[in-house]
Amino acid sequence: MSRGALLITVDVALKCVPVIFLVAILVGFGTLSPRFLTVDNLAAILTQSSWLVIVALGVNLVLLTAGVDLSVGAAMYLAAVVTGLAFAMSPVWISLSVAILIGAAFGAMNGLLIVKLQLPAFIVTLATIFIGRGLALHLSSTKVIVAGRALADFGRAELAGVPVPLVLACAAFLLAGVLYRATPFGPYVRSVGADREGARRAGVPAQAITWSVYCLSGAFAGFGGFVALSQSSAASGSFGQNAEFLAIAAAVLGGTSLFGGRGTLWAPVAGGILITTVQNGLVTINANPYVYPVITGGVILLAALLDSLRLSTLARLQRRMFTAEVPATALVAGRSEA
Repeated sequence: MSRGALLITVDVALKCVPVIFLVAILVGFGTLSPRFLTVDNLAAILTQSSWLVIVALGVNLVLLTAGVDLSVGAAMYLAAVVTGLAFAMSPVWISLSVAILIGAAFGAMNGLLIVKLQLPAFIVTLATIFIGRGLALHLSSTKVIVAGRALADFGRAELAGVPVPLVLACAAFLLAGVLYRATPFGPYVRSVGADREGARRAGVPAQAITWSVYCLSGAFAGFGGFVALSQSSAASGSFGQNAEFLAIAAAVLGGTSLFGGRGTLWAPVAGGILITTVQNGLVTINANPYVYPVITGGVILLAALLDSLRLSTLARLQRRMFTAEVPATALVAGRSEA
């Protein structure tokens, strides 16, 4: 096997780790509870993961540019509050459009502060967590926002036997796929994440791409907030809380790097389903509710560890290949000079 083929094989094997981890979780919870591996429960896991997958799709684009968005949970809550207060009696498609536009505007504000004022993304999105959630709490007067009848029915409906939230998650994935695969946007995003200055010198509009990914992250957050509201039929003050950490963990667990430039669109899908499977399994086995945050924290830590292991393993392998090729090259050069 050539060195290049070996590197590709190792890379593919490392990308399969989330799948192996998911299978292990399924087997583990299936052993502890016979109800866990039933068709109905597995279908419920996919449906429950819909909002997280949608939000993680947007966060994934930000991570690919070596950025971070900690404000998606606040964007979800703000979109849900405005939708529930002002558009509860409106047709569902209007509520969905409003939620996406609110999220996109929230993301555009983040992107503007990051690009124009050159502020760190971590600080900007950390600040807008409080701004967005505080604004939503003010608008709702800290009361529970109840979804309209049409929206609640929509969240429980099916399309050709498939739950509507799952259909919406698939639509979000296809939309992200078109942007990422069928337009120059995808290569631009990866190049900015891999080497921002090099991409800029090559003619990539790095600032515009950075602003765009934060707009999209906000739009997907608003979309996810709409789906979550339709599923729960209500939004309390804790709606969307910690969603940002789950979304980042989902993308990284699926194989996207925290350091940018490396990842796929399948990463947030695989990671979102994995995290929801863990949460569902804990409920199924009647685990102590106080253990849930501990497990969630462990999953996030595992995501960071897997990302670090992937990068360090590939870096070591590349260094070994380089050092193995250098002597041979030097020997050929020496013979030619003789």
